[in-house]
Amino acid sequence: MAKQKAYREPVRLKKEIRLAPGYILCLIWAVFTFILVGWTILASLVTPREIFGGDVVGAFFQRLIRFDLVFNNYALAWNAQNLSRFFINSVVYCLLSLPLIIVIAAPASYVLSRFKFRSNALIQALTSIAMGVPAVMIIMPIFSLATALRATGTRPTLVFLYIGMNIPFTIFYLLPFFRNLPSGLEEAAAVDGCSPVRTFWSIMFPLAQPGIITVTIFNFIAIWNEFFISMIFANEAGIRPIAVGLFNMVQGMRYAGHWGAMFASAVIVFAPTFVLFIILSNKIITSVTGGAIKG
Repeated sequence: MAKQKAYREPVRLKKEIRLAPGYILCLIWAVFTFILVGWTILASLVTPREIFGGDVVGAFFQRLIRFDLVFNNYALAWNAQNLSRFFINSVVYCLLSLPLIIVIAAPASYVLSRFKFRSNALIQALTSIAMGVPAVMIIMPIFSLATALRATGTRPTLVFLYIGMNIPFTIFYLLPFFRNLPSGLEEAAAVDGCSPVRTFWSIMFPLAQPGIITVTIFNFIAIWNEFFISMIFANEAGIRPIAVGLFNMVQGMRYAGHWGAMFASAVIVFAPTFVLFIILSNKIITSVTGGAIKG
């Protein structure tokens, strides 16, 4: 059987002209981001004197020609400045939080999207409202409660807060994925004797994997880059995640003159998110668009 050729929409000049302002803005944003990220990477491989010299690009290529790039900046940031400890802390928080978020949010989203009951609309509305509540409005009551329970400055408290803060978004994001699954699958499972719980975990949950993978990536980025909550609750250096650790390191290295190591620290923190997006960009785009299409 001959392979079906992919359909390619013909170029329409009038449509492209109307979209030109958007293309220009995206191009400006991409160039601006490329310059900032590129300059940071180059600055992480030269000396502080060359950074203050003003010609980071020229200094980088001169060192590149001589095979004399300052990789010691990364060693200094990773070992001497304890970035490794903060990095491992964030990895632990992500590994503990992300599965629990899915275990809690996925069944809740499934029930809200597939079952009709009296408070269904109210729960969905409250979930949407919870997404819009700024953390600064609720952080002080939570901190007072944690202080009364003597739970500040502990890893379980941070994990609990990361889970609670990301559950509303995860439920809201997964609703269309479960809503668009064919109802005949549940009917067939019921005929075969599957309970609703088994039907969810054995059939519906695997079918929603594109949305689950994508929302897990978004949650990883949110937890990895989270600063405000951990700044308040991680009051001991040993449990600080990488965002707070980087902030404290930057303050110290800035006055000590370790500018190359400071930029190296920023590159190390940024690298996992960048690699994740590069590897899974197509899956993220497909999932985001597919969640809005009726299946």
